[in-house]
Amino acid sequence: MFQALLLPGVWCRWGGRARAPAPALALQGSRASPSAARPGLAQRRAPGRQLHSLVRGPRGLRRLQPPVPAAAAPAGPRGLRPAPAPLGLRGFRAEQQQMALTLSDWEKRLLERLCKGLLGGDRSCLAEGITLAESTNGQKKHLARLLLQQVLDCQRERERLNDQRPLAFRMGLSGPPGAGKSTFIEKFGKMLTGKGHKVAVLAVDPSSKTTGGSLLGDKTRMIELSRDMNAYIRPSPTLGTLGGVTRTTNEAIILCEGAGYDIILVETVGVGQSEFAVADMVDMFILFISPAGGDELQGIKRGIIEMADLVVVTKADGELLVPARKIQAEYTSALKLLRNQSKSWNPKVMRVSSKYGEGFTNLWEKMTEFHTTLVATGELQLKRQRQQKVWMWNMIQESVTEYLCNHPAVRNQIPNLEEKVVRGDITPGLAADILLRTFSKKKKSVNSVNTD
Repeated sequence: MFQALLLPGVWCRWGGRARAPAPALALQGSRASPSAARPGLAQRRAPGRQLHSLVRGPRGLRRLQPPVPAAAAPAGPRGLRPAPAPLGLRGFRAEQQQMALTLSDWEKRLLERLCKGLLGGDRSCLAEGITLAESTNGQKKHLARLLLQQVLDCQRERERLNDQRPLAFRMGLSGPPGAGKSTFIEKFGKMLTGKGHKVAVLAVDPSSKTTGGSLLGDKTRMIELSRDMNAYIRPSPTLGTLGGVTRTTNEAIILCEGAGYDIILVETVGVGQSEFAVADMVDMFILFISPAGGDELQGIKRGIIEMADLVVVTKADGELLVPARKIQAEYTSALKLLRNQSKSWNPKVMRVSSKYGEGFTNLWEKMTEFHTTLVATGELQLKRQRQQKVWMWNMIQESVTEYLCNHPAVRNQIPNLEEKVVRGDITPGLAADILLRTFSKKKKSVNSVNTD
């Protein structure tokens, strides 16, 4: 037998059995406290305070917390409820099902048609899916997320059947304007489709700061490749996104892989030394430089050079052949001074001629060697996992900025603060602090109202 201190209205659990609350305070060998035995004592305590039971077991007295139902957690001190537990995988699945239930019949049919056609390799469904992902409309964004999740689930199942190995090879092609990226893709893509590969080209074109429009003219340099049924070319505008890529390049890559394309080429806009956002989206980052692309000093500058897995010297023919060989030797020696991004791969410097098709076979061999090495060591899988986190935080930054600017209290103050900044009354930093302070105050007031 064990002795227990039981208070009114308290449940005691011992050995998996729940006992009914004792009518009075009882302790063998001791005198009961009159104040503790008063009826209704537990009800007069502060809200949220828990009464406990002391149970004498084999190891002495134990304090037992009364069981609390999971569906109705008690309020804590001052009436504040505890923070909700993070959603697990089942919670996210249930949330997605709730999101799908809000769709109209037409939207459900559209989503089913796009998903079925895209996974079956239909080019028109792929184009429509990328357009849906690029849209800024809220409801279309909602549809794009559901479509992307279904494609990701299918891709995950395909990779599971492939021993968790990636099914596609993602390559990012970057370099200064006029380096010959589009001409290279025309020749390189035709070579890959001739080998039985399906090639998807995501060509990014800069948008005008004045009109917001974009020429989307990269496809005109790929006439032969655009006629190939095993190739898909998608030009997209940057729409103000920095880094040489678009806001939805990651989504477009996933959709192209779901459509069965095993080679993904992402051509960025003409970039400088510090624009290498595409490196966080692809397996292999390739930098293109022209024979007149600078001396060895340009090669050892930190930035886009140290992010490259492969450096390609283009236009290595005719009168530019000698300068191309020279700059290849200079960049080869310069890369030895930089720290490698991969533990199992040393960046190479190759030389090609898109005019005569020279150097493409050796270049493809180096690319396949890179892919095989990183897959065998497991480094490619870890790299993609890190890129998923980068993608998540990029989406968070975009959503937070949009949410902040659309907040009523902040939106009302923006014109006044902009006018003061233009007049020079306050600094831009102070105006930003005022907006953030206004946003945080409003959030705190809303939270206090909700908790009350």
